[in-house]
Amino acid sequence: MNNILFAPIILPAAAAMLALMVPQRWKSIKEIITLTATLANLIFAALLFGQESYFAAPWGGGLGIEFSLRLYHFSGFIILAAAGFSFLIALYSTVFMYDRKLTNQYYSYLLFTVGMVNGAVLADNLVVMLFFWEGLLLTLFGMIIIGHKDAYRTAIKALIIAGVTDLCMMFGIGLTYYLSGTLTMSQISLPLTGLGGVAFVFLMIGAISKAGSMPFHSWIPDASVDAPLPFMAFLPASLEKLLGIYLLARISLDMFKLDPSSWISTLMMIVGAVTILLAVMMALVQKDYKRLLSYHAISQVGYMILGIGTALPVGIVGGLFHMINHAMYKSCLFLTGGSVEKQTGTTDLNKLGGIAAKMPVTFICFFIAAAAISGVPPFNGFFSKELVYDGALARGWVFYLAAILGSFFTAASFLKLGHAAYFGKIREEHKNVTDAPWPMLIPMVTIAGFCILFGVYNALPLNKLIQPVLGARLEGHSFAGLPHNALLVIMTVIVLIAAYLNHRLGVKWTGSGIGAVDHIHHAPVLSNIYGKAEQRFFDPYDIGLKLVGIIAKTAWFIDRAIDWIYNRLTVDITYACAAGIRKLHNGSYSTYIMWSLSGTVVIVLMFI
Repeated sequence: MNNILFAPIILPAAAAMLALMVPQRWKSIKEIITLTATLANLIFAALLFGQESYFAAPWGGGLGIEFSLRLYHFSGFIILAAAGFSFLIALYSTVFMYDRKLTNQYYSYLLFTVGMVNGAVLADNLVVMLFFWEGLLLTLFGMIIIGHKDAYRTAIKALIIAGVTDLCMMFGIGLTYYLSGTLTMSQISLPLTGLGGVAFVFLMIGAISKAGSMPFHSWIPDASVDAPLPFMAFLPASLEKLLGIYLLARISLDMFKLDPSSWISTLMMIVGAVTILLAVMMALVQKDYKRLLSYHAISQVGYMILGIGTALPVGIVGGLFHMINHAMYKSCLFLTGGSVEKQTGTTDLNKLGGIAAKMPVTFICFFIAAAAISGVPPFNGFFSKELVYDGALARGWVFYLAAILGSFFTAASFLKLGHAAYFGKIREEHKNVTDAPWPMLIPMVTIAGFCILFGVYNALPLNKLIQPVLGARLEGHSFAGLPHNALLVIMTVIVLIAAYLNHRLGVKWTGSGIGAVDHIHHAPVLSNIYGKAEQRFFDPYDIGLKLVGIIAKTAWFIDRAIDWIYNRLTVDITYACAAGIRKLHNGSYSTYIMWSLSGTVVIVLMFI
């Protein structure tokens, strides 16, 4: 039983190497390998769910590190969710990636990613977890760079951002080991005081960076344009959210003693609130289907961090529930974007419109997923957001205000996206457009169905998947069923109605769906801020590059100055002294006698 824990790691990795070796001209073999491997991985994950197992063996020579894997409810839940998404994305990719270049690399990276995610989730040793975690850097870079010939810039950007935050996590691991004396995650229990708080923050940086939180987010919108679209539904929208929030929950619930009175809790809530608002404000003004979705992928992780950061059972349950809900509806939304791109050849909202009748299944899936992410009842996103709202309000009205404003702007931006892409007058070149092939529709329909199921029957995910993670912390309480705070539900409905009225007003003013939020975009204060944001003025990566440039120039000037001192100034002084001495050596004996006497006097005076 213990050895079977290696199956979710080895099986995808072996299939990845096999897919990489298949010649490009063999059109269907790579797809068959990928579908078979991801289906087998899903079966293994389903068999392992609900089981408990542990494996440990010496690893790392004489360093005393154990290669330890632990299967329990939380890790089993995550690898099952990841396996489900992986199989659906693989099925979708068989059509979307058909006849594209470098598909063998694409499928290989996809399968390697599955294996690395499974390894990181099952790992019970921080160094083992780090090994798999860092492996994802390679697949992230590879997935982006095969997008097109200019995608290397985004790939390097993602690699640098992820690499820097992973270095922070390494420091946090080292500090955690120093404080606890062990690298076994299930044996660590540290207070959030002194160095414990510092260790938590560095580990948190690695976790929220993987999840796509601000300020480590700026590669995601670029990747949405440069990378193959299934990559966005596969990695940033689903697997990285699952993995990042999984680690954040583990360090918050198991490894450290997070409570509402700690400054770490407040810090997490601030990060969550800021991520919600700033990212959704950027999503609001995007005019590309994929870039708009990418900013929402960033914004929604803020709700997860905010919920877990409350350190209250209702907020934590809401944050974890939102994690799986987001992975579903955001993957579905990206898949609808891929369907539109595949059938129309564009995701530019200025070039779309009126395709709902031509692509009815894609539109219905978009409608369900958009309603879910906007928090419309009775879809799954509504219930997870209500739990986060409840926890946020219990900690402070300002956090609740940030969360509810985020919902307003989320609804406004999806009303704009849906109107611009699916309604209005259809363009002449799209009149013969049809819906996507069935291998692309099945994943969308399946995920959209779960968005409905996890809302209408939220007892299934909450009782079977989410609440067991907290165990005794719930004290027997269940959050399944209708929201417990009716006032928050009323406020949500008011906000959604306000977003709809805002959309109607914007369409009336501009005469188009794509201009529905122009009155916000071009508002007196926001206009300047948006202008700078669109020029990447606030991009942490670009700010970092500028700082590095300033440091590099400063170092260059210092180097040149030192070089001038040693190679020019000292040489000139030496030549000047030598020339002066040559002039003094004029052959006069009386002058030499005076030098000797003067030197003698100086020596005598020194000894007096």
